[in-house]
Parts: sequence; C-alpha cells; structure tokens
Amino acid sequence: MILRRFSAIFLIIAVVVLPGFSEAAQPNEADFTVQNARFHDGETLAVLKLHYATLGKLKKDQAGHAQNAVLLLHGTTGTWRNFLLPGIAAHVFGPGQPLDAEKYFLIIPDGIGAGGSTKPSDGLGTKFPHYGYLDQVDMQHELVVHGLGIDHLHLVLGMSMGGMQTWLWGERYPTMMDALVPMGAMPAAIGGRNMLWREIIIRAIENDPDFHEGNFDPQHPPHLWVQTAAPLFAIMSGTATDLQRRAPTRAAAIALYDSLVANWRNMNAIDLLYSLKSSADYDPAPELDKITAPWLAINFANDMINPPELELMQPAIQRLPRGQALLLPAAESHGHATLNHAEVWAPALAKFLAEIESK
Repeated sequence: MILRRFSAIFLIIAVVVLPGFSEAAQPNEADFTVQNARFHDGETLAVLKLHYATLGKLKKDQAGHAQNAVLLLHGTTGTWRNFLLPGIAAHVFGPGQPLDAEKYFLIIPDGIGAGGSTKPSDGLGTKFPHYGYLDQVDMQHELVVHGLGIDHLHLVLGMSMGGMQTWLWGERYPTMMDALVPMGAMPAAIGGRNMLWREIIIRAIENDPDFHEGNFDPQHPPHLWVQTAAPLFAIMSGTATDLQRRAPTRAAAIALYDSLVANWRNMNAIDLLYSLKSSADYDPAPELDKITAPWLAINFANDMINPPELELMQPAIQRLPRGQALLLPAAESHGHATLNHAEVWAPALAKFLAEIESK
C-alpha cells in the first residue's frame, strides 16, 4: 500500500473505563487519516481513516527509540474494544499482569473496514477498495511509524485474523519488533473447512434477496443471511461441550439459535463480506524464513477453525528455530473462543515475555 499526506492526530477521551486502572492506563481513542491511499491491487481511496486506542505511556531511550510499544490486533467481526472485554482485560492489562498498562504502551487499531476505521458501509458500498491482509498490515505499520512516531515495537500480538496479520508483520517488517505472538492463527493460506465456512457466509450474504449486489437500502438491510451466519460462527468458534452446556435440550437449542441471530441483527452485511474476502491474499508460508524475531504461537487443541491435526504449524516450527508453538489442551480451552478467555493463555504469554526480556 502506498500512503501519502498523513493528517494530524487528535485524541478523544474514550468512554471505556477500566476499573482498578490508574488514569494514565485508561484508553484514549484517536484517528489517523491518510489521503490518496493506494492498495496492493492498485485501487485507491481518497481518504482512509484508521481509528485506534492506546493505553499507557510511551517510553523512549535517550536516542529517541521506543522501548515499550505493543501492537494488539483484533479478529474478524472485532474492534479494538474486544481487548477491553473483562475476559481479556482483567487478566492481561492490570498491575503485574503480562501486558501491564502501567509498563507498556498498548496500541490497538480498528482494522480497515471495522469499528471507527473507514469501511464500505460508510457510503461507498461495493465501490470500496477490495483490501487484503497485506493492506491491513502496511496500514498498521504506517500508523505506528508515521502516526505515532514509533520506530520499534516490543511486541506484536494478534488474535485470529489479527494472529494471521501478526505472521505477516514478522515477514514484512522483520526488524521492527522484539517478539511476535500470533494466537488462534496458522502460518498457511486458508483452505479446507476453514475456507468452506467462510464461503458459506459469503454466499449467504451475496445471495440474500435484499442484498442487491451491495446496493441495499440502509434502512432495510438484508437480514436472511444472519440466520445462516450467526449459528455457523458460533459452531465454528465454540466447542460441542460449551454449546451442549448452553443448550442441553431441544427447546434450549432453538432458543440459543434465536438469540444468536438476534445478536447479529446489527452486523453490517457489506462490512462483514469485505472482511471475510480480505483473507484471499493471506499466505505467509513461502516467506516464513524472513521472520527473525522470537515468536510464540498459541493455539487450542479443540479449535475447529485451526485444527492441529492438519499440522499447518509444522513449517514454522521447522524453519524458524527461535519460535515456540504452544497447543493448549482441550480440557483447558473453549475452542477458537478461548481467545476471549485470557485466564487460559495469559500465563504462557507472561512466561514468554519474561524469557524475552531477561535476555
């Protein structure tokens, strides 16, 4: 992505408040605006806004190099606020925890097409550029370097889609970070069952009778697609055990279906469609050898989106000796949704960072 004419940054006090955190560690929101952005496929956008939040204070050495910056990347359907959910924030950002907001400067952007960042539903619809993961990563890099004036990251950590982008960060900017932690993500192109469930949702959106090739009335958006997408997403991201616990009877399962659909009613069809399609350019496998930073890949044994039996992690293990692949057992996890249960994976993150920082 080619980026030109960066705008000034302006801060907005966030409405999110973290109980028990000092004022200095509370999140601040801001926008980074780029004019005349060019994407990898040649498409352009006159104005591209990347919304983000920060926690903590940036520390630099006497030469002006950043010492404590951490980049956190969210997953599909997410925004920066996902990291502030109690299941994550209560175990990760507090005093003495792995990413203590009093110690680190945490940068959490909304990806292109998500949250407060520029997205298709802002008005362009299907005329919006068909961005990919490479565009996401390059835009994040410009935010960090040109928007925040940060020349080095202590850590890049991403979840699911953000985990895949973390692998790409290691390849595209290998000297930019001290460490990488891709979570719930494999260093291989998406295929098989992982691609099938995505394509089911893509087709459900595109074939919705009210979608009209993306030119739908915002006051009457397509809604039938949600009846397929919402429960399928729950099935793929959860586990049979968790779903059985939530819905042990036929009536309870039907009620769960209805609640899942209701919770997705406000999901924008065109934004989700673009997000799902944006993974088309993701394939870190050919350039894994470019990664030089130590890495910890955290995955879950009962993750239906990234099943370990496919052995997609093996190339990274064999080619990148400075890395560790951690597979948390099914008894301790909740499938792909374990990403939202930091009590499960935070100890491993803390141990990894302690090892990195002791060297």
